This record gives sequence, C-alpha cells and structure tokens, in this order.
Amino acid sequence: MRVMIIGGTSGIGLALAAHYAQQGAVLALCGRNPARLDGHPLAAQPGLRRYGFDIGDRQAVFDAVTDFAQDGLDLLVVSAGQYVDADAIAQERMRSLPLVRTNVSGLCHAFDAGAQAMLARGKGQLVVVASIAGLLREYPNGSLYSASKRAAIAISDAYRKALAPHGVDVTAVVPGYVDTARLRELNGGSAQRKPFLQTEQEAVRRIAGAIAGREAHCIFPWQLHAMVRLFNLLPKGLQRYRKK
Repeated sequence: MRVMIIGGTSGIGLALAAHYAQQGAVLALCGRNPARLDGHPLAAQPGLRRYGFDIGDRQAVFDAVTDFAQDGLDLLVVSAGQYVDADAIAQERMRSLPLVRTNVSGLCHAFDAGAQAMLARGKGQLVVVASIAGLLREYPNGSLYSASKRAAIAISDAYRKALAPHGVDVTAVVPGYVDTARLRELNGGSAQRKPFLQTEQEAVRRIAGAIAGREAHCIFPWQLHAMVRLFNLLPKGLQRYRKK
C-alpha cells in the first residue's frame, strides 16, 4: 500500500503515518518543513519519502503527488490545516487569507492532484481531516475557521460524487478535540478542559477504521456531535452568545 499524507510531519497526520508504517505501507510525508521529522522513529522507515511544500502552492502539490504516484498511489490523506482565531484576524485582517488558502484552496489542489493520479489506475482513496467545527451552521459571529471546515466537508462530498463512477473513494474525517501538541499550544500548554477530548491513539483508531471501511464520513466523538446538532437548532439570538 502506498500512502501519502499532506500535513504528515506533526499531529494527527504523523500519528496516522505511524499506524500505516506498522501496516507495512510505503509512506510519503509532506509538510512545509519536512526536517521536523529528523530524529523521529519514522525517519528510518524503509522507503520513506519526504516532500516540503506549501499546500497552497498548486504546482508544488502536483509536482510532489505526481512524483510519488509514479509507482502508484492508494491513499492520499490531507491533514494539513491552519487555525487563526477571530481576535487575531480582527487585529490583522490579512491573516484570513492564508487560512482559506490552506484549508480550502489547498485541499482542492491536493484532491485534484490525487484524483489525477488515481484515475489513471481506476482506484484509490482521498481523505480530508476536517473538524467538527465544520458541522456548525453559519451563525452570528461564526468563525472563519468553522466556515473553512464546512467548505472542506462540502468539497469532499462533491469529489465523492464526481469520482465514485471511477473507482475512487472519498472520506471526510470530522473529529472533535484531539490532544495534539498544536491544540495544547493553543490552550496554554494543556487541552484537558476541552470537552470529550480524544487522545491521538483513539483518533487514529477511529480514522483508520473509517478509511479501511471506505466510509463517506467519520464523525467523532458522538457526544460532541450531538452538542453541535443541538446548537444548530438554537435561535440565532442565542447562538451569538457562544464563546469562541
């Protein structure tokens, strides 16, 4: 099995890479700075390929995917993502554009490149790691991050319909809070106060199972999903008081 993970040098992407390495997959791990893998056990994985690029750079994405896919591409996972909170965007408006470039445009670049490689063989699977924030409907003072993740889920749904007749499956992973280094960094060093927090290992088990089952959507944990569904039913006047 040949697996490429864009956003594979940290967080959920790297944890998934470790899972597929144990399964004997040939891996390609991509990120802005692939040197982050130096010293990591996966760096010694036989056949491991590293690619450094910004997912927002369409040509760079195509170059990397095309290079690795010369010998086949069975699974392309896009876990690259960017988070900027509303306060930061209010202070520096231009910070909104890189977020969209990564979470929306970059996903399209990756799916286009992956689809091109897989269509030639008539099989394969594309996966995006989105966020349960993407299940929030637009509401007063809703965040750009949530909007970008709604777009990611919608993009995966569109590609699924387009590629299904050609033997290529598409899975949208929609996780709640996962105890990654990045989440801890965003929360003062600890994410323990986040509701229904999942460990990376728990998340990988759920995600890998959904990928193996070629599921359309993988939403977890169910408790947080239920809370989001209830929030979507609230009147707009109440929704505006949601804390970011």
